Amino acid sequence: MRLLRRPGPALAALLFLLLGAAFLTQLVPYRQIIDSSRQVEEARERLAALEVENEMLQADADALHTDAEIEKLAREKLGYVRPGETAYVVLDPPEALEREDTAPVQAPAEEGDGTWVDWIWDFLTGADLER
Repeated sequence: MRLLRRPGPALAALLFLLLGAAFLTQLVPYRQIIDSSRQVEEARERLAALEVENEMLQADADALHTDAEIEKLAREKLGYVRPGETAYVVLDPPEALEREDTAPVQAPAEEGDGTWVDWIWDFLTGADLER
C-alpha cells in the first residue's frame, strides 16, 4: 500500500522548508557581516578625524617653540602687556547673551514608526543595528 500517491506537493513542501531553514541559518551571519562592515567604516572615519586632529595639535605644539607664539598666548590668555602699554578689556553687552539663537531639537523617530515591510527591510539590510 502506498501512502503517497502524488509525491509532488510533499516534495515541494519539503524543498520549501529546507530552503527556508537554509535562509534563516544564513541570516544571522549575514547580519553580523553587515554590522562588522559598519563598525570598520566607523573606525576608519574616527581614525581619519583623529589623524587630522593630531596634525593640528602637532602644528600647535611646534608653534609653541617660537617666541612670537609664546608672546601671543601670554597676551591672549594671561593678559600680559609690555612696559608702557595700556591693556583694555572689552566686555559683551548683556543683551548679546540673550540673542544667542539655539536650533530647535527634533525628536528622534519612535521605534514603532513605519510599516512591517520597513521593519523587515531594516532587519535584512542591518539598518536596525545602527539605531
